[in-house]
Amino acid sequence: MSSEEKVEVGNSEPKGIDLDNILRDEVGQFGRYQIITVLLAALPVIFSAFAAGEYIFTTARIPTRCLIPQCDGENVEYAPSWVLNAIPGTSTSSFENCERYPDNPQASNATGVCPADWFDRGSTVPCEDHVYENTLSVVYDFKMACDEWRRSQIGSIRTIGTLLVLPITGYISDRWGRRVALTINAFNTAWLGVVRSFVNSYEWFLALEVIESTIGAGAYSSCYILVTELVGPKYRVIVGATMSTMFALGQVILGFIAWGVQPWRTLTQVLYAPQLLVVSYFWILSESVRWLMSKGRYEESEQILKKVARMNNKELSEKSLQALRATAEAEKLIERPKEPWLVILVLKSKIILLRCCVAPIWWITNTLVYYGMSINAVNLSGNRYLNYVYVAAVEIPGYWTAILLLDRIGRKPVLIGGYWLCAACQFAFAFIPEGYGGLSLAFYLIGKYSIAVVMTSVYVYTAELFPTKYRHSLFAFASMVGRLGSITAPLTPALALEVWESLPSVLFGSFALLSGLLIFTTPETLGTKLPNTMEEAEQLSSKKNNS
Repeated sequence: MSSEEKVEVGNSEPKGIDLDNILRDEVGQFGRYQIITVLLAALPVIFSAFAAGEYIFTTARIPTRCLIPQCDGENVEYAPSWVLNAIPGTSTSSFENCERYPDNPQASNATGVCPADWFDRGSTVPCEDHVYENTLSVVYDFKMACDEWRRSQIGSIRTIGTLLVLPITGYISDRWGRRVALTINAFNTAWLGVVRSFVNSYEWFLALEVIESTIGAGAYSSCYILVTELVGPKYRVIVGATMSTMFALGQVILGFIAWGVQPWRTLTQVLYAPQLLVVSYFWILSESVRWLMSKGRYEESEQILKKVARMNNKELSEKSLQALRATAEAEKLIERPKEPWLVILVLKSKIILLRCCVAPIWWITNTLVYYGMSINAVNLSGNRYLNYVYVAAVEIPGYWTAILLLDRIGRKPVLIGGYWLCAACQFAFAFIPEGYGGLSLAFYLIGKYSIAVVMTSVYVYTAELFPTKYRHSLFAFASMVGRLGSITAPLTPALALEVWESLPSVLFGSFALLSGLLIFTTPETLGTKLPNTMEEAEQLSSKKNNS
């Protein structure tokens, strides 16, 4: 961590101070006011988890079989006693979903209900029509039996919207404030989700998924920024982990709600309608003090700081507020020298260029494995809803393990250990023999725990590798490229069904193994000062720049 520097305004003036000084020395870094704000922010974060994971259940795979016209009467049964006469399989609970035996033109006048002699059991043909085990997901409404790629692409196309929402929400947040960004995103998510529950076509369903994620999926980032800008430097990492924990808790709650309310239209309405409550946050939450100051709205920011001090039982002096305002005004007068385009600066530095190449691979691995494991959890053996809950809940100790270890043993050991433990669990899960359900689930959960450790650690580590002036841009580049992983993740169930059942796990393990190896190409940053220039960032690779 870099030490805070104080700027002299003048001999007769108080010391120039920034908001971090005010939070640390006067109003409190994490008092009653900040705790209440974090608790309020937890609700839209939980709602964000609902919106992010809802499609896993509303587009869930439904077991199907071929419709046999000469056997199926008016009251069609999914698994009738005669099913193995017409459809390949091993039992009345395990048979082909997309193929049947063709009709036998040489059939004898066999008696009984749908006898085996009616079919040529030496070959198979694709289904012409289907019978569904249930009607709980869009697979039934939009007739997507045996069309795994069409079903899976709903999640991938939705995720493209989460890529587009970042610059849109960023612009709204910086132009009109964090509260406005939060309430707009929450409102758009709520009404578009409810509207989607009434559509009757695949095309409209897909379009509304993309529109919703494009103009509504920014609530989490808005809350994250709002709360981290309000607490002191000492508590920012902890508050960030708390937000991640609330997101995981939202996934756990989602799993239980989906278990209790299974029809997809009703489930969508139950998950989205309450999100309209978040619109009230525009009047409940205070705007970010940092944003108000950046816009020159000092009176409003000072009123909020006084409120923070009052609720935290602290004293805030007028002298400090004057110094804070003077520092903010002085920063606006500083002329920034023109520098070469960032791309040129990166290309000129082999060290920074290497980091810009490997960091996106870490992020692709993180999003691919994290979202891929959540999505595939519902296809594990056993209760799909409980499996999803287990896989979501195990993230929580992962986040806090990272917080405990990063400052004790270093960034690189945590990341390498996390990636490689995840890889080992993925390969073990892929190749463990059938019949070891409990052991398979244990490997799966440890793998998800490991990637949760890595997710938290990579946020910290990536930011520390780049210089202050370009940190946000280079961090955003790695994160944006990393979205390729989350776009690919929803397709992995189709890969498992169409190509090889263990392919997703082998893919996840290979990426985790590679990312662990790539950590060796970058320096340890524990105990170093955050680099301010390109030169200081390069020096991290040659020596420890101790603060």
